[in-house]
Parts: sequence; C-alpha cells; structure tokens
Amino acid sequence: MRKSNESRLLWICFGLFVGVAMAWMWPHEPAFATNSDRDQDFAIFTVTVGNQAAGIADPIDGVFILDFLTGQLRGAVLNRATGQFTSFYLIDLTKEFGITGGGKPKFAVATGNGQLNNQGGVNLASGVIYIAEATTGKCLAYTFPWQDGNARPTAPLPLKRIHFFQWKAPKE
Repeated sequence: MRKSNESRLLWICFGLFVGVAMAWMWPHEPAFATNSDRDQDFAIFTVTVGNQAAGIADPIDGVFILDFLTGQLRGAVLNRATGQFTSFYLIDLTKEFGITGGGKPKFAVATGNGQLNNQGGVNLASGVIYIAEATTGKCLAYTFPWQDGNARPTAPLPLKRIHFFQWKAPKE
C-alpha cells in the first residue's frame, strides 16, 4: 500500500514538472484587444497608439468618438507622465466622404494594427482606424501622428488618410 502512494506522488510530481517546463518553453504571445461601443447618435472606440523604447513594445490606446449627427471624429491620447489628455485629433468625415448637406451618412468603424512607417520625421500611431460609410460605399483608412512625452496639450490635429477602397456602389 505504501509503495502505491509513493508511486502516485512520483507521477504527480513528474506531471507537474513536465507541465511547468512546457509552459516555460512555450512561445508567449501577448493578447491585444480594442474596445468599442455604439449608441444611436455616436460610437466610441480605442485604437493602439504604440511605443517602442529600447526594443520593448509598450502600447497605449487613444480614444475616439464618432458623432453620427455631425460626422465629426474626435480623439485624444493620455500622456503617461501627467495622466492627462495632451494629444487631440479632429476630422470632419462628411467632407472626407463627400456627403452633401442633405445626405444622411451611415458610418461603421473598426480598428486594427497597421505598424506603418514613420513619414517625414513624424511618428505615426501603430493602429489604424477604418471607417466605412453606406451611402457612398467607401471605406477609408486613417492614422495619426503621436509622440510620447509631450506634456503640453496640443490643438486638435487632423487625421492622416492612408487610402480607401470602394466596397459597394454609391446610392443615387
């Protein structure tokens, strides 16, 4: 009887050792997620801004709000040092999509990772904002400039259009 208990304990310890060793050697992949919520009048979502320092990825998110009534997209990024919003963004999507005053736009929004190259000495966010509009049938992709450590609030900057594609024919 005693030998049977020792054998079970040995197998339990062996299994525990093998499990810990496998977990230690298994490749680790971080999980990233964006958040979004929508109402009848607006949508709010996050997009990864990102930061590379000494080869260590240390992302931070920006928050954006799309007002369906005005077609304005506003965003901000928190400053790590001050804990306050210091980077602000603004774009009028009705102008971007070419929607006239009588048109009633229908927007949908998603975010993703872009990892675009910096351009002209300007750091670009690592995330991309995708905005689709039903009446024009267009989907536009945007990024925005961002720099960590800027403790002074800035005036709202425009988002930078990356590209677009036509996903359906525009409504007449």
